[in-house]
Amino acid sequence: MLTPYPKFTLTEKLTVEQCRFFQENGFIHFERFIEPEVVRLIINESIRVQEKWIKEGVKKVNGVPIKYGTDLDGKPIVQRFAFINRYSDVLEEFLNDFRFAALLELVEGEARLGRNEKDGMVLNHYVNSPESKFTKMGWHTDGLRDVFLGTKLNPMLNVGIHLSTLKPENGGLRIIPGTHKQGLYNLLFRKAYFISHDEDPEEIAIVPQAGDLTVHDGRLWHRVAQSQVAGEESRRRVIYIPIIAGKYQPKNEKSPTAFYQRFSGLVR
Repeated sequence: MLTPYPKFTLTEKLTVEQCRFFQENGFIHFERFIEPEVVRLIINESIRVQEKWIKEGVKKVNGVPIKYGTDLDGKPIVQRFAFINRYSDVLEEFLNDFRFAALLELVEGEARLGRNEKDGMVLNHYVNSPESKFTKMGWHTDGLRDVFLGTKLNPMLNVGIHLSTLKPENGGLRIIPGTHKQGLYNLLFRKAYFISHDEDPEEIAIVPQAGDLTVHDGRLWHRVAQSQVAGEESRRRVIYIPIIAGKYQPKNEKSPTAFYQRFSGLVR
């Protein structure tokens, strides 16, 4: 699981080596995408939005359920924000960074950042405590979403901006490289979706520094491992924004809750 892999630097254009690595493995890791002061700014913005949502009792955004939990001090927190960019000018402007455009090269044909699609910009806030509602996530692929919706299985990439420095014992993203090339049967049945949390002999751990950026193909089998430590040391935050190909399908306040999102209670 701790097999080392190469890390890269993201500029305005991807190199041949970077594209080749991604196409073969289905993921890529770029170091020092944003500076520490930007990390702090984003975290502060998430806290501001959290306070607003708690005060207003926001349950869903554009049909997507918001996951609440309890912090170490017993106070309520938001543990999964959806479309947070729509509640923060800072985060919406952040998506204009020219380097995001370079990542679109990883998808054949036309592609775009999903600012208004899927779940928009998602911010996950994990903390391992007895009262936490969000400590891990079982094995899954994001291709299941298209299967449920009865649409073509289009490429979708997850761009992760990591706001916490992790060690392997802190848990976090685990992937099985190369599984983005699997057939439909393995996409549906290789694992028990969201229920299975077991380590896989082929998985690797993504272990970022705060400010790093990763991209993984949504068709990869991946999970979020629970932290082996508890308390403040277990706290980790990460942003995900999708890169999408295919028909433009924006969401708004009248959008229904997708069928698969009704199973969000399985994630704890």
